[in-house]
Amino acid sequence: MPNSAAKIVSGGVLQPWQKCERYRELDSEFSVLIAGGGVIGSACAYYLHSNPNFSGSIAIVEPDPNYTYAASARSASSIRQQFSTPVNIALSAFGLSVLRQTPFHSSVGLMVSSYLYLATAAGRSALEQRSAIQRASQVPVALHERAELAQHYPWLDTSDLAAGADTVGVEGWFDGYALLKLLRAANERAGVSYLRDTVIGFEQSQDRRIVAALLHQHGRIGCGSAVLAAGTRSRELAAGAGVDLPVFARKRTVFVFSCPVAIPGCPLVIDPSGLWFRPEGARFLCGVPADPDPNVSPDDFEVDHSLFDSVAWPILARRVPAFEAVRVTSAWAGHYDYNVFDQNAFVGPVPEIPNLLLASGFRVMACNMPPASVVAWLNILSMANIARSISRPCPMRATWPGSRCAS
Repeated sequence: MPNSAAKIVSGGVLQPWQKCERYRELDSEFSVLIAGGGVIGSACAYYLHSNPNFSGSIAIVEPDPNYTYAASARSASSIRQQFSTPVNIALSAFGLSVLRQTPFHSSVGLMVSSYLYLATAAGRSALEQRSAIQRASQVPVALHERAELAQHYPWLDTSDLAAGADTVGVEGWFDGYALLKLLRAANERAGVSYLRDTVIGFEQSQDRRIVAALLHQHGRIGCGSAVLAAGTRSRELAAGAGVDLPVFARKRTVFVFSCPVAIPGCPLVIDPSGLWFRPEGARFLCGVPADPDPNVSPDDFEVDHSLFDSVAWPILARRVPAFEAVRVTSAWAGHYDYNVFDQNAFVGPVPEIPNLLLASGFRVMACNMPPASVVAWLNILSMANIARSISRPCPMRATWPGSRCAS
């Protein structure tokens, strides 16, 4: 074992990767090792190997090739531009442009529609302010008064509403799992190595740089840089490198229901209560507002079926009278990797550990933004010759409260 591991193996205590009977040290090294092979990790690899300035090797470590519990498979995979900050609008707009390109467009089932944000009198001012920001960013958003809402969406009960906002041609939903499979197939054709394994720690040099990843089955694999794209598991991996990453698992439940009455022209509707619903083929999906919204175990995927009758159905039936006769057909639970600091994604190098890069905390944006987000910093990676060093941390995410890396 190299001397650089002394910082990790302290006090004579064996680490989990050393206790594993199948542990063996491999003579393997990659320019970049990505922990997590979901849509974020796979997009990182896709845009990195596609960059003509990058000529290194890439390994992705993913424990489940079926992605049973991955956000990529359990997300409702919707894409919007009605954000409240220009940078998020721009990122999502780029993501939509990618989905419209070959080979993605023909494979991911992009359904162009709209988000419809509804507001009562109490929320009208905030809706107007967001709409102004969006229009300034060239989003074709329209703000509708209550009478206009009733005319555009006659199946909607607008009696308690003051306004609503929708768009034309720049929002919708798609098959997130298909996008993931497409990215993975393209990566494998390009020579990216997918290892069915779990990253359980990192080996660091005396100056804290990452020199190797420690895998449950394959043991030690050297790397020039490491990327944390492990979703809700990123926090525990970051902790092993001395980083207190404020990203936690938050559970979201999606219900599938049928309605005997047609709802023509239904977009993705966001009720003032926080409940959302949208069509999915002949049926509908809906998600209940999270209140309270505690951090949960990354292994907690239990569905609380009572939430539909106690929370979802009364709101659905109030907003769309035809939904009084709905019937639940299935449900599932998934996770957000939720940044409790400011609810935005961490993207870029960790301060003081410049070759440990974060792609975490994407929350609901995981399938909206990976193409744009990873392009933004992968250009930095490849230009800086990732096999050697990265000189500067990402200025947008340099510090956060509780970070052991904060200056």
